[in-house]
This record gives sequence, structure tokens and C-alpha cells, in this order.
Amino acid sequence: MSGILQGIKVVDVSRILAGPYATQMLADLGADVIKIEAPWGDDTRRWGPPFTQGFDGKQVAAYFLSCNRNKTIVNFDLKQDAESVQAMIETADVVVENFKPGTLERLLGPIPDHVIVCSISAYGATGPRRDEPGYDVALQARSGIMSITGEAQGAPVKVGVAWIDVITGLNAANAILAALYKKERTGKATHIDISLWDCAIAALVNQAHNAMASNENPVAMGSAHPNLVPYRAFEAADGWFVLGVGSDAQWETVVERLELSEPAKNPDWATNKGRVIDRKAVETCVATAIARLDRSELEEVLTGVPCAPVNTVLEALADPQSVARGAIAQHMGVDVLASPLRFMSD
Repeated sequence: MSGILQGIKVVDVSRILAGPYATQMLADLGADVIKIEAPWGDDTRRWGPPFTQGFDGKQVAAYFLSCNRNKTIVNFDLKQDAESVQAMIETADVVVENFKPGTLERLLGPIPDHVIVCSISAYGATGPRRDEPGYDVALQARSGIMSITGEAQGAPVKVGVAWIDVITGLNAANAILAALYKKERTGKATHIDISLWDCAIAALVNQAHNAMASNENPVAMGSAHPNLVPYRAFEAADGWFVLGVGSDAQWETVVERLELSEPAKNPDWATNKGRVIDRKAVETCVATAIARLDRSELEEVLTGVPCAPVNTVLEALADPQSVARGAIAQHMGVDVLASPLRFMSD
């Protein structure tokens, strides 16, 4: 895996998360990623506590480690060291930046025609908001995801990680790979315009299409699903437990394994449509059965049906599957999350 992009040079002048997350993926794939930080460092170096040992042996916010593995980090002030940075870009295949639109060119001048440029911004290079700044939380608010996250009738809730930044980083890396392929075929470089806004709206997927089809706004439903029932967290005897029924066959298994009697009296529950229409009664029936059992008992009883205990983050990291898949790796003597990219053969 590590050598797929061997020979590709990436100059990363992005900051915070979306850009660095994209370039980290390219570095995981073997690209030579040079991250240019201002002399005072990326903002995320100070986004703590907690602080821990960094790749250079100095204390750094744990946040910084999440998106900067496998990179060579150098310090330049773009305003004072423009010529040095330009010289690095001259020999690069890709430049990734997340300044406001037009700022990179103003600081460094025109980017060479042979270099793929991936520009990441809050709202994109066009449109009435192109010059507005935006952190993930602001985009979560404006994009609508906060209106459907959290418990019904509760205060707006953001996703527990910088969800839009991560999605944008994934889309940016995907676009860069496509641009590299195009350049290999045609010799032409591409300027990529990726925005947190576009990625956030696209990632609303079924919720946006539900709204367009019904002309009604979706609402916050806690852990429940607008289109599937039962599909949410229930309280077991020893904590929270998630059950996700995605087919009528899985529902039949749940009815049998949990020995539910109510479905026999409600034949419409045999279809997902019937269960969605009678959501409250179905969920009450399932909740009563789940409350009688421990989470470990439920996992055994419901083998073959998508279900899981609601783990803490440390529990998830220590899960046997995480251990077997090497979810935690070492980089320069520091424990970091491993790349999720796995290839069955070289």
C-alpha cells in the first residue's frame, strides 16, 4: 500500500483538518508530502489539552497527530519566504491549500501549469459566500446537519467529530487521485475546487432527498432512522445497545430471537413500511424485550442481525477487531490512528 504513489511530490500549505487529512491519505499511499507550516506552527498544535509527545519529541496537542502522519514538516512564512516555497512547488506534482479563494496566488504568484492545485475552502471559489470563512461547526449549522442531530425537541447538536472537515478531506483526496490519473493520460494539470459547503450538502444524502420528495424538513430523532424501524439505540439491562434492522428478514429474526408476541397481533409490522408508520409501538415492543437482557446476551441472541453495544472511544480502540486490523500504529515513536486503507495484494 505504502508505495502506490511513490514518486509523487505533494506540497501541503493547508491548515487545521480538511486539507491535512487529505494529504495524510496521500502520504499513507506513498506520496512524498511536504507540509509547510508558518514559523508558529499549525493552529491545531495548540488545540489542547490533552497534549502529548509529537513526532519531533516536543509536546503538541493530540489533535495535530490525527492528520499529519507520514509527512515532512518544514517552516516557512509565506509572506517572507515566497521564493523558497515557489521553488518547492516548481518540483511538485500537487499543491493542496485552504486559504480563502485567490489568497495563494496573491502570496506566491501564479502556480506552474504542470502542478495540480487542490483548493479547499469553506464555500468554494464561486457564489455569494465565496469570501466567508467557516469552521466545521459553522458549516454544520448552516448546512442543516445540526437540525437533524441530537434528541427530538433538544438543542442543536454537532456531530462528535469535525464531520464536514473529514468528509471534505476524503473528497479532496479522491479528486486529487482522479487529477493525477488525468495528468498521466493527457499531460494536463487540473485546478480542483473543493468546499466544505458542497461536501456537507452532498453528505446529507437520504435526508436531503427525503426533504425534496416530501417538501418537509426532517427532524432530529436521536439515534433513530427516518426510513427504517427498529433502527436506534435501546437501553439494555447494563447500558445502551444499538439494533439496526435493515430488512424484513432481519425483522423476522429479531421477532423470533427476542420472542416478541406483539408482531403476531400487528401483521403490518412484517414490512418496513408498516413498522415506520407504527414506529412508536414497534420501538416500545422492542425496548421492553431489550431491557431484560445484558448487552453481551443481546449480541449472542441477535447473532446475524446488525447490532452492537454503544462503546466508549477507548472501548472501540481496544476491540479485538481494532487489534486484529492494526487500528493503532506507530509513527516516529508516537501512537497514531492507522490508515484505514487496506489492499489485499500489492
